[in-house]
Amino acid sequence: MGRYRGWMPTALLNDDAIRPTEYTHWAAARRRFERREKDAAILANLLETIPHQGLAVPITLGVSDRDGAVYVADGHHRAVALLLLRAPRFPFHWYWIKSAGVHIEKRPFPYHLIPGE
Repeated sequence: MGRYRGWMPTALLNDDAIRPTEYTHWAAARRRFERREKDAAILANLLETIPHQGLAVPITLGVSDRDGAVYVADGHHRAVALLLLRAPRFPFHWYWIKSAGVHIEKRPFPYHLIPGE
């Protein structure tokens, strides 16, 4: 059995449901990506390719085993691009964030942890 690959509504990439790990809010991530040349180039490429080719690399979500919070662990640029494009949904992999370490899960995502799901 391979790692779990699911699909989630892009609207859940918000400050309440699926949060960014490296930024205080999604708006802060977007502002940083627009200001920094390297990030702006990555974002521009994604905005150009996603509508024609889809998202080639799934976003990786981390789920805290302490409080059940869900974060984007890998794929902040992809997430911001999807939000800007108003894409309906996105592919993802996931893992538990535990003190003993992490590994990509093979089991279905615990959707009950997402508010409104």
